[in-house]
Parts: sequence; structure tokens; C-alpha cells
Amino acid sequence: MMNYEDRMMKVLPPSTNFLALPKPHGEYDNAKIVILSAPYEKTVSYGGGTKKGPAGIINASHYVEFMDDEFFRELCFEVGIATLPPLNFGSKSGKQMLAQLQKAVAAQIEAGKFVVTLGGEHTISTAPILAHQAKYPNMSVLHFDAHSDLRQEYSGTPFSHACFMARVADAGFRMERVVQVGIRAQEKAEFEFARDRGVKTFYATQIRRGKHGANWQKSVSTTLPTNEVYITFDIDYFDPSIMPSTGTPEPDGFLWSETMQIFRELTAAGKKIVGFDVVELSPDPKARHATYLAAKLVYRMLNFAFD
Repeated sequence: MMNYEDRMMKVLPPSTNFLALPKPHGEYDNAKIVILSAPYEKTVSYGGGTKKGPAGIINASHYVEFMDDEFFRELCFEVGIATLPPLNFGSKSGKQMLAQLQKAVAAQIEAGKFVVTLGGEHTISTAPILAHQAKYPNMSVLHFDAHSDLRQEYSGTPFSHACFMARVADAGFRMERVVQVGIRAQEKAEFEFARDRGVKTFYATQIRRGKHGANWQKSVSTTLPTNEVYITFDIDYFDPSIMPSTGTPEPDGFLWSETMQIFRELTAAGKKIVGFDVVELSPDPKARHATYLAAKLVYRMLNFAFD
């Protein structure tokens, strides 16, 4: 069997690529953007199905219009988007999976590509964050989530979806450069870890009660300490009313328009999105709108990244 490096220049055809892009816009050499699928699912704790998330997003993207209605342009034709074959993690442990994924992401960064990583459970995000840190040592991390994911271990493993940000800290990332938004479920030890290590947290309850003002989105942007920003986006950040298709839904989440305002504030502040991942989608055929939302989110974030 070919390893990933042997086939990394191959891309998926229009029938199975992101946005169903025709040639030459979906070809590797013509693309500034690559979509990398990491369908890893080993530690989900409530509902399953995240391994189907990347394929679900790609399939739903076939119904996303090429022209974005905020930017009035067809970014996919301007810069090209290549969709790589999904990674195969086999029976690898969490630690082995992260090593494989970090190597794959780093290879694409070094090739000059803007990398979008699709999960899978949130465990995978440690790898692209660290791969991007190697290229952008001064970057900040903007973490959208209902959960802080700062546990030292969960269900007997340190490589759990509930622990990925703690593993980022273990790797030496400066946690005062992490801004979390939407948090509304965490244990006391996570709260204390975040407080002691300087993580900036925008709790959902505090946002709703006006602690950060009417334009709390601007506060999120200005709290990011550097201009280069990597984004990790767990879709359970959204309210279950618009995003039921996730394993650990939490009430009092966020809606589309108020979320897009965060990205507008990033742009206004001159922040540069250097890469991102979208994780924790569990596609449900009875809630196709949620899978479509995730696909639309990926394309909208790309538009902001290349604004």
C-alpha cells in the first residue's frame, strides 16, 4: 500500500472534491488551498459519527454556491482548492495519529499551501496547530468550542477530544496566546488551568450577560495578542438549534450571524488567518441543514482568510 507521502500530490476528482470543483481549479499545482481530511474517531464520549464528518462536509459542499454572498467573488476560481485523499490512520494510537497528521500538514505548509484540516474528533487539532506553529512561531490560536478541552486525561487517555488543548500546552505553546470563545462546559481543574496559564476565555454566559459589551466580537479580536491566527473550530460551539449533528451538544450556543461578526472584526483588526480546522461534525441524514452549515462555514472562513 502506498504511504501518504507517495500519493500526496494526487487529489480527489470533481465528483468527490470540495465544492465539486472542475479542472483545473481543483488540481494540486493550481491550488493555493488544500483540504485535508482526518477522519479519526476513537474517544467520543456521548454521540458518535465524527469519522464521517470530513466526507459529510465535502459532500454537502457540492451544494454551496461558488460565489460567496458576503464577498461577491468566486474565491475557488481565484485561488484554487485541491482536496487530498483522506488520511488512513488504521489502528494507530492517538499519539501515533497525531504524529502522522502533523507530518502531513507540515508537508503541505512547506509546499506553500493554505491548509484546511477536517475532522474527525477534536483530538486531531493538536497536530495542525503544532505544524502551523513551526511555520508561524508568533501565531495565536482562536478556539471556538462549547468545551475548553483542557483536561489532562479523559476516559483513561490523554489523547482524547477533551484533552487536545492540554496536549498543545504540553508541546510548549504559549497558552496566553490562546483565546477560547463559546465555552459553556468545563470542569474546575480546566478552569484553574486556563486561569493559571493565561488562557483568555469568553464564556457563553458572560457574553450573554453583557460582560464584554454589545460588540463582544470586537473584544474577541482585540484579545488575540498577535496578528497571525490559527483557528480551531468545534462545531458544537453553535447552538443545537442550528447544529444538532455533533456528539456533545450544549445549550446556549451561538448562531451564524453573530459568529460571522467575529471574523469581520478579525479582518478589521488586520488579523491574518494562517490555517484552520473544523471538527466534531457527526452527519445526520435527518438534519442535513447542519452538515450544509459546516460546509458553508469552511468556505466562508476561506473567504475571510483570503480577504
